[in-house]
Amino acid sequence: RLRLLLTLMTKIGIPDIDPALEQELLASMAEVEVLLRDSIEGKYPLVIETSRHLVDAGGKRLRPLLTLIASHFGDPKAKGIIEAAVVCELTHLGTLYHDDVMDEAPLRRGVESANNRWNNTVAILTGDYLFAKTSQLLADLGPEAVRLQAFTFERLVIGQITETQGSSEGKTQLEHYLNVVADKTASLISASARYGAMISGADVKIMDALTKFGEEIGTVFQLADDIIDIASDSKESGKTPGTDLREGVPTLVTLFILESSDPADAELKKILSAPITDEAVVAQTILKLRSHSALTKSRELVAGYGKSAQKHLEILPEGPAKAALVGLSQAVISRTS
Repeated sequence: RLRLLLTLMTKIGIPDIDPALEQELLASMAEVEVLLRDSIEGKYPLVIETSRHLVDAGGKRLRPLLTLIASHFGDPKAKGIIEAAVVCELTHLGTLYHDDVMDEAPLRRGVESANNRWNNTVAILTGDYLFAKTSQLLADLGPEAVRLQAFTFERLVIGQITETQGSSEGKTQLEHYLNVVADKTASLISASARYGAMISGADVKIMDALTKFGEEIGTVFQLADDIIDIASDSKESGKTPGTDLREGVPTLVTLFILESSDPADAELKKILSAPITDEAVVAQTILKLRSHSALTKSRELVAGYGKSAQKHLEILPEGPAKAALVGLSQAVISRTS
């Protein structure tokens, strides 16, 4: 199986990455895929089937990749690196099952969501099952790794609760949204980088820098999706533009408009305040948003987070791993252009 996965994965997707490092990462990612699938094996066929549902649907695997790159600032062959990378991806997958129930989502990664294919109870329990599997892997990684997972999981839950609760007094909708993004998305990406540094035995200063880098680039990763939903054609992004508009989900671009005091935005604010069910209106709204200053502001904000993320990399020793992180951050940021 490992040989098969190696033949299927031929590129990491980071521009100008060192060829030798890329081959190492590809080999390690193949090991991650094997352990990811082995970890969900069990005695109950339905649980295996529901767990495989999203594992087999694929995904960017950004979190385990970040763990593997970060491990190159210590000993990348250290025991537990692959396990930590799988912990990050299993945690992410578990949250997706729960998110789809919360959002009543019919699709996930281009396939029918678990809650839609089976039911909400099965989807929730599948997510719980994956979290149980992460605990089994973490048990062998030591108390510091368990502590990091507990802290990260707390942030993930708080992010979901905060999103459900809505903006609190004293915070704008945009500030509230950025806090939700930090907890729901950036926290686990940050932990992924920290795991790689921690288990490989990297210096504490390097570990802290990678943690901060992960937090900022994780925010960029989510906010870039907001911009892509408006700015990109489906042929370029692989996603249908205006998905968030149809669902009435507030995003970075729309929040800039919803908080606007410009009378010229009154009509657009009214349209954006609820899900848009008319496809003609969706198309018209996308065109308006593409020429609106809110899109420019969104790109500027994302670029600011990106620069901040890259600044955390300055203290890292020069070499292929640092260059890979710079390339990775540039690739994430460039998705918004």
